[in-house]
Amino acid sequence: MLLIPAIDLKDGRCVRLKQGDMNDATVFSEDPGATAAHWLEQGARRLHLVDLNGAVAGRPKNEPAIKAIVDAIGGKIPIQLGGGIRDLDTIERYLDDGISYIIIGTAAVKNPGFLHDACGAFPGQIIVGLDAKDGKVATDGWSKLTGHDVLDLARKFEDYGVEAIVYTDIGRDGMLSGVNIDATVRLARELRIPVIASGGFASIEDVERLCAVEDEGVEGAILGRALYEGTLDFRQAQERADALGQ
Repeated sequence: MLLIPAIDLKDGRCVRLKQGDMNDATVFSEDPGATAAHWLEQGARRLHLVDLNGAVAGRPKNEPAIKAIVDAIGGKIPIQLGGGIRDLDTIERYLDDGISYIIIGTAAVKNPGFLHDACGAFPGQIIVGLDAKDGKVATDGWSKLTGHDVLDLARKFEDYGVEAIVYTDIGRDGMLSGVNIDATVRLARELRIPVIASGGFASIEDVERLCAVEDEGVEGAILGRALYEGTLDFRQAQERADALGQ
């Protein structure tokens, strides 16, 4: 099980939001590069970045912070990035800058043709982020709940050639209320590509519960607030996940 520390960027700083509310942000660090270096030192094998301002604006807004993170990591581990990525030129620029995987969320739902083109142009490097509540997909930084069923969209995007699905239960994200294992497994069972779980991780017990369903197709987990508030120790969690996966 791959545990992936999240670095959410707002106004050039590392923050965490509660349920995606840009007005409810807790600043954890003024130095994104140092934060990335910390997770590398703690044994992270991948990082998850979100340009929060970009997600709202629909275009990149935290590129200096992202470049600082890429420089700090120095190519030692892959970095996946989402938030405000709406065209192929932006994808190409980020990949050229050293990002390994691009996460497309709102644009995948609203403009599936763009996602299809992206998968064709950058095979193996496109991940779709599906944020859902009660099985329905939300867009625009979770501000709009669509009528799209998460399973239907995930199957369609799998056919396009996406590398993986990041699945977030937005009712739990940033709330430390426990990951929605049932919904995550339900999605993973329907797909051939891996699912990365996100939202609600609070403790080592959540990691253990997810490791128990790894064989269902749940490849990884994105960890955020629990790491920054100290309810979950990253190194200990990854070591536990590795032990359970043997």
